[in-house]
Order: sequence, then C-alpha cells, then structure tokens
Amino acid sequence: MGRLFGTDGVRGVANADLTAELALGLSVAAAHVLAEAGTFEGHRPTAVVGRDPRASGEFLEAAVVAGLASAGVDVLRVGVLPTPAVAYLTGALGADLGVMLSASHNAMPDNGIKFFARGGHKLADELEDRIEAVYEEHRTGAPWDRPTGAGVGRVRDYDEGFEKYVGHLLSVLPNRLDGLKIVLDEAHGAASRVSPEAFTRAGAQVVTIGAEPDGLNINDGCGSTHLDLLKAAVVEHGADLGIAHDGDADRCLAVDAAGNEVDGDQILAVLALAMREAGTLRGDTVVATVMSNLGFKLAMEREGLSLVQTAVGDRYVLESMKEHGYALGGEQSGHVIVLDHATTGDGTLTGLMLAARVSATGRSLADLAGVMERLPQVLVNVRDVDKTRVKTSAELAAAVGDAERELGGTGRVLLRPSGTEPLVRVMVEAADIEQARAVAGRLADVVKSALG
Repeated sequence: MGRLFGTDGVRGVANADLTAELALGLSVAAAHVLAEAGTFEGHRPTAVVGRDPRASGEFLEAAVVAGLASAGVDVLRVGVLPTPAVAYLTGALGADLGVMLSASHNAMPDNGIKFFARGGHKLADELEDRIEAVYEEHRTGAPWDRPTGAGVGRVRDYDEGFEKYVGHLLSVLPNRLDGLKIVLDEAHGAASRVSPEAFTRAGAQVVTIGAEPDGLNINDGCGSTHLDLLKAAVVEHGADLGIAHDGDADRCLAVDAAGNEVDGDQILAVLALAMREAGTLRGDTVVATVMSNLGFKLAMEREGLSLVQTAVGDRYVLESMKEHGYALGGEQSGHVIVLDHATTGDGTLTGLMLAARVSATGRSLADLAGVMERLPQVLVNVRDVDKTRVKTSAELAAAVGDAERELGGTGRVLLRPSGTEPLVRVMVEAADIEQARAVAGRLADVVKSALG
C-alpha cells in the first residue's frame, strides 16, 4: 500500500490491503501515540468507533475495538452511522479519539480507517506519521506495553448515538421543511436511517431510494456518484428536489425538480448567500479548491463575496477554514463544511440546509442554483508521463500561456499532477464546450510530448 495514510485516512481492499491485523495494529499504535502526546493524561481514555454498512466493516470494527481495548481505551461502539456523526459524537461526548471504518464513495470491496482527534477534528499529519512509525516498529517485533486487570479497556454499545446526532442536525436547522417533497438517495450507505429520519422530522415529505444496505450493495449504481436513479425518481414523484449522499454520507449532491444536477459548487453558492443574509458567513468569504468551476468564482465576485482557493481535498479546505476562521467551504464533489456545526463534510446537514433555503425563500432549487452558471469543463488524464516536471517544463509553460491568452477572462487552464498515479490532469474551462475540448486536446498533446 506504500505510505499507509493518504489524504483521508488508510484505505485499500479489505482483507487484502486492509487486514484485521493492520486494523488492530494501527488502533494500538494510535492509542500509544495519543498517550505519549498527553491526550489521555489524568483520566481514563475513551474512543468512539463507527462504521458504514460494508460487510468487511464487521470484522474490521472488531479488530479496531480489540486493539483499542487491549491498549487500555474504553470504547463506545456506535454502529452504522455517517462519518460526520462519528466526528460529532467524538466531540459531543468528550471522547479522546474517534475511529470511522469506511471507504466513502469507493466500491464495496474497499474499506478504510479514519481517526479523529479530541473534538472531532482530523488527526494532524504529524500524528498520523507517528502512528504509522510506531505501528511499523511494533509490527517487526518490538513488544507493546500492555495493561492488565482493571487497566484494560471496556467496550459497550452506545445506541444513543443515532438520536443524539439526529437531534444535533435538527437543532441547527434555520427553519422547517414543511410542504417540501424530497427524494433521498442514501447509496445503501451509512445515512440510510439517519437522513430519512432527520428530513422527516424537519417536516418534509420524504421518498427514499438506495436505503436498504445489505453489506454488499453500498454505492452500487446509486448515491452521489450515480445520479441517474435520483434524477428519474425526482421527476417520477413530482418532488421539489432530490438529495444524494455517498457511502459514508460526508458528501451531498442535489437534483432540481426537472431532474438536473446541482453540484457542490452550486450548493456552496446557494448556502453562501443564505449565510451572508443570516450574518453567519464570516468575512463574507467562501473556501473552495482550485478545481471549482470558474462560474462559481465569477458568481462570488458578482455577489461581492471573497473566494479563497486551496489544493484539492477537503482536508485542505478545512485547514484554511480553521486557520482563518471562515465558516463555509467545500468541493465540487459535494464535500461541504459548515464549520459552526460540523468538523468535517456532512452530507445530511448540507442537504437539510439546502432544503431549508428552498423552503425559506419559496424559490425553486433551479432558481436558487441559477446564481452561478457552470462553464463547460473538460478534464483529460494524460498517463505515463513524468508528472514531477509539470512546473519546470518551458515547453509546457509556453503552451499554457498560449491557451490562457486564447481563453481570456471567460476560461481557465489547470494542470494538476495526480497524487497517486503517473499521470497529469489537464482541466480546461471555457464559455464554449467545443473550445474547451479543443484547448484541452492541444494541451494534452503537449503534456505527452514534453513530459513523456
């Protein structure tokens, strides 16, 4: 697997890359590293452990719980809940550590382990590095210091987690959803119970699809990565809008009444205006990544809002928000972070707030999302090239300069080396799709010749 921790925890094929032994070892290592850092000082440590419905989550959960308890950590097992629920409960219950078992939008054979620090925030990079180093040290033979007798951790199911999280979602909703008919696609994932319950209690008439997880069907042709079923269901049921989550429900994409997709950029734009109106958009600023559509940037400028752009990945969005005190950020993929109410992307919260805006204004989702025009965006992956020379190739720099002059103020170019594969992503936006395709094709050819 190379370096174990990626941008979103440890992830791989369950029982091949991500084994029970690895899950147990990492959990013990995490407990020791946090103890060394002083996190547990003066009290008996507690961890919250949750998972999505994947079949492999059952044995991986058992391994994580065993590892933590063997290291002297008491465990509150919350069962199948969304990633943001585990993050919230870690903070709300005053736990020292949170652990979520999920591979998010990935196919069922994959799984992952994500650690949360006290307060429900993602672990700092240096702590992840230390956990990995300690795990490797002990995997190769160094014995653990193990508690015995009353020092071992105790394990109990915390069934109240579901109700506590749903109550939190409803408590931060600005207004009710009475009169709205909403279709929810739960991706047969972690929000299959939570999301319908929250929307129903908020007053919406709810139709659910993809809400029958069996351990094998998560993300299978449904959810935020496969919107066709939701689009058809919204039109069939005459709904006002549709909401789609991914497997661990940290994402939200939407569909308007006509069955048209409303992506993360558009959702951010709608929520930004709602929060400015409510006086909660600190600094009148939104944080997004460099992959956000140019139409989003232009819309924010037109509305008098500032845009801060980060590297791709919701962790970088969150870092910028925390560093500067901003309240709203997210990605085109549907990771939306409302920092006053969540420490990570929360798909259910995002969907509720979007629906609340529709309800409060009496305007359709299509009308609200019309605040921005999505410019045509073309993405070409150029494989088997030396991605390390993207910033140093004079030939490539000249080609990019030519493209930017051709596009002018109504388009843009972005070249981004993949973080995991030997390829370069060429992204071009333009007012005209044919122009975007032509420019992207030319740039891809130059990338191949200059870096191949």
